[in-house]
Amino acid sequence: MNILSYMETHGHEQLAAWTDREAGLRAFIAVHDTTLGPALGGVRVWNHPTEEAALIDVLRLSRAMTYKSAAAGLHFGGGKGLILGDRSQKTEAMMRSFGRFVESLGGRYITTEDVGMTSQDLEWIAQSTRHVVGLPVSQGGSGDTSPMTGYGISMAMRACARARWGSDSLNGRTMAIQGFGSVARAMVKSIQAHGQEVSLVVTDINPAALEQAAALPGVRTVPPDQIYNTVCDIFAPCALGGVLNDDTIPRLKCAIVCGAANNQLLAPEHGDALQKRGILYAPDYIVNAGGVINVSCEVGATYSEQAAREKTARIYDTMQRVIATAKREGISTAQAADRLAEERLASVRKVRRVYMGRA
Repeated sequence: MNILSYMETHGHEQLAAWTDREAGLRAFIAVHDTTLGPALGGVRVWNHPTEEAALIDVLRLSRAMTYKSAAAGLHFGGGKGLILGDRSQKTEAMMRSFGRFVESLGGRYITTEDVGMTSQDLEWIAQSTRHVVGLPVSQGGSGDTSPMTGYGISMAMRACARARWGSDSLNGRTMAIQGFGSVARAMVKSIQAHGQEVSLVVTDINPAALEQAAALPGVRTVPPDQIYNTVCDIFAPCALGGVLNDDTIPRLKCAIVCGAANNQLLAPEHGDALQKRGILYAPDYIVNAGGVINVSCEVGATYSEQAAREKTARIYDTMQRVIATAKREGISTAQAADRLAEERLASVRKVRRVYMGRA
């Protein structure tokens, strides 16, 4: 694949690479779009089979961050960091080196925690750059983003429930959860905190996570491949992306798909495939925006959990707008979400051109 052609086609501004043999670091940072502000997005650690797979992943994820921030009403663009390797091989030297990588971009990219990273890693990164958010509360940051992300997902689910069943109550519903990490657990906790009891069917490729799920009252666990065949009201993908595809969509037995994973659709046409099956799809970057909303509240201000929660609660309204647009225009919810984000980006670009005298 021609990476530069891919970037031009999808509107990417920058792709940076960094190597540090002494620290054992090989990393990429993708900056997709800075129309709304500096690119904001987490750094993940993942052992991709090829460099091309790693590049495509970081580029796709950075584009999703642009749309996530735009749709959420934030004043940030989209970016993503990727450290190639196994999370078990992380070191302080590696994280400090990645911090120097971030700093070298001069503030165009602000990093935070993602898959395979910890708050300790962020503290090490912060030794080399100012452009990091999501640090522990003890270090002046907002701390773990999982609770706010989980809260946002629960709000999106309630909006979907209202559209599908006429009430935003989830009480008595059955939910099939793919991946039971910290965000999925926070999602369930948020739902239950509203006094709503849901039946849970859970799977995870991590045996420890599956054991943790099985220990909860009333939870049924299934092998990873069986989750797609589970009869449920809501299917919640909360692992990695690309799980909604030609093989899995025909197997789904749910009314709603709403979960935490990024890039759930393997290809854009799979949003149409879900619609044709009568399944209401909640676009992932609308649903899981609580995390980026949370850390965005650190930039240029003293972090306020109440402010972050109020902004995250608006995911309910945003999801309703997406559903209404899809219904009115006769398009999929995936297309409707893209339209919402793209219209905001276009309007800001227009204002910027006028301001710069280029109208």
